[in-house]
Formats: sequence, structure tokens, C-alpha cells
Amino acid sequence: MINHSLLEIEFPQHENLIYLNHAAVSPWPLRSSLAVRLFAEENSLIGAKNYRQWIEKEGLLREQLRTLINAPSVDDIAILKNTSEALSVVACGIDWKPGDNVVSTDEEFPSNRFPWEAQQQYGVALKQISVQTNAPEEALIEACDKRTRVMSISSVQYGSGLRLNLEKLGRFCRDNGILFCIDAIQSIGAHKFDVQAIHADFAMADAHKWMLGPEGIALFYCRAELRDQLKLHQFGWHMVEHAGDYDRKAWEIANSAKRFECGSPNMLGTHALSASLSLLEEVGMDNIEKEVVDKSLSLINKLKLIENLELLTNTTPEKLAGIVTFKLKHGDHGDHADLHRKLMNRQVICAHRFGGIRFSSHFYTPESKINKALEILSSSI
Repeated sequence: MINHSLLEIEFPQHENLIYLNHAAVSPWPLRSSLAVRLFAEENSLIGAKNYRQWIEKEGLLREQLRTLINAPSVDDIAILKNTSEALSVVACGIDWKPGDNVVSTDEEFPSNRFPWEAQQQYGVALKQISVQTNAPEEALIEACDKRTRVMSISSVQYGSGLRLNLEKLGRFCRDNGILFCIDAIQSIGAHKFDVQAIHADFAMADAHKWMLGPEGIALFYCRAELRDQLKLHQFGWHMVEHAGDYDRKAWEIANSAKRFECGSPNMLGTHALSASLSLLEEVGMDNIEKEVVDKSLSLINKLKLIENLELLTNTTPEKLAGIVTFKLKHGDHGDHADLHRKLMNRQVICAHRFGGIRFSSHFYTPESKINKALEILSSSI
């Protein structure tokens, strides 16, 4: 059971603001704002006097992230700057051979497209498969061949909101010697995510969407058996086995996933994200996932009642996430851009994506605000 009184305290948003843009950048819970404020005050008053405690906070964050995705060990967790960096670590770390290929979807955010396209210089092809079918997983599987080295997909498509069956895809990849890489930025924090159950080799996610954290800090999971297979391209004091022993002349790469962390950690982001994750822990991911999906289903049913709208999101419950995208039946790009401006001007914070309007509510979003957004939408068409 969710404590709604707690949520009212944690999300003191202006009463006229209707925030339906968690798939872009989420508001912070109050506890995260307070954590940053206290950290900033500490810096002003005593600088890094308590740096050892900051390191302990970083260790706590690694354990929180490990638990959130059910990784076998904190050694499998790296804390990087963003999803793009983590995807680049993988794409640029693989020992490619001419003729290799990567299978992905044709709906990926540029973060999960550019790093793979950049490998074309090594003779690597990127296959972008349409997933707007009744069996998107089968379409991805059928696109794989003997030269497929990686399947790299978003767990939830940022535009359409399509949620893929990761366990099915992961099992296929593991059985066929294909690396399974998941951009999980639209899942982690909204849905239960288990890297072991889905046979993930790599998974990454920025903090600033469904994890309710800040920009500039991200989770990167790398399966232990694969760490040595990724060639490193960044080097610094933090990614060595004896980090902190500055007088040591000889050095070796860290055995853990810290090898992917080149330099000084983002301590400000660490304090903020740790606080945000403590709220997710308190509420429970089972409760959060149920609320997110239930709100999306409710929103879909209400959108169906509005004339001249067409849903772009797959409404099958198991394909549904926190993203619901719709469009005007007879509107063009300019019409949707105009509708987006109208909604934003009336304090409905949303996005213009996938040729339509994207609403993305989180577990704490009051149903009354969603209903108000629909009223505004109806009067804006």
C-alpha cells in the first residue's frame, strides 16, 4: 500500500502544474533536494573534510543500484555520466570484425543508435528492425544471423512506449552467443528490472527519468564474465586496482566495473540519486510498477473517449509502460507542435514525440491531475 501522505510531502509541485514528462526529465523528490542542499552547505563550510563519508555514500549508492536491478555483485556496477557514455563503452569496447552486425529497432533514441553507427568504420552493419508488429520480439530474433554480435534495444521505446519482452530476447541471445545490451532508461525506476532473469550482458540508464534523480549520473551494468572483453579507451586515477595509492608507479586495471570510471566521481549526483532511490525502496518496485501501468491503462481508456485522437502506443497490457503517445487523426507536424505549445502554456508538461504528444505519468501522479490534463487537452483540440 502506497502512503499518499508521504507522496504529497515528497512532491510539493505547484497546484496548477500537471507534470506528465517523466520520460524526459523528472522532478526530484523533496528528500533529494534536501540532500543536495545539505551537501552544498557542507562544502561551503568545511569543504571535503568528510570525504571518507562521501566515499561511504558512493558505496551505498552502488548497493542501491545493485539491488534495484538484482545484479549479482556491486562489482558489476559502474557509475558513469549518462546512458550515452555507457553505450559508447560497450560499442567502442568490442573487438569487431568486418562483416559483424548489430540488431536493433528503428525507434531507438539517438543514444542507442549513434554509437553503433560509429562502428561502420570497422565494417560493422546496424540492422534497424520495425517493431510495430504483433510480434516485435520475433521480428528482432529473425533479423539475427551468424554474424550478429550484439542485440541492442531499449527496454521501452521512448516514442511509442512499447515495452519489449526482455526475458525472451535475452534467452535467445544467450543461447546463440549474441551479446544482449539494454538501454533501460525508460524502465528502471518505473518497472521491476532483473538483469539475471532477462540474461542481460549490459544494461544502462540515466538517473534523471524514472529514477527521479539528477542529470549527469548513470548506472552501467556489465556482466562479470564480459568485463575483460571490453577494450578500454579512457584511463585515469579512479579506474585502477589501487586507486588512491598515488605514489604507486605500476598500475593495473580494476577487477571490478570501476574500470569503466575514468576519473573523479560525481559526488553531488551521488547524494541526490541515493536519496531518490531511498524513496523507490520505501514505496517498493512492485507497488510502483502497478501504479505506473494502471495509470497508463486508465489514461488510454480516457483518451479513447476523446474524438479526433489516435493512440500510437500499443495498448496490450504486457506491452505497456509509463509512456502513452497519441496524435490528432488528421493533424500534421505543425498541428502537433501547436497542440504541444497549447498544453505547455496551460501547465501540462509533456513532450512532442513520435509524431504526436507523449504523456508520461509516474507512480505518484495524482489521478485528479491526469483528469485535468485531459480536460485541457479536449479544450485545446
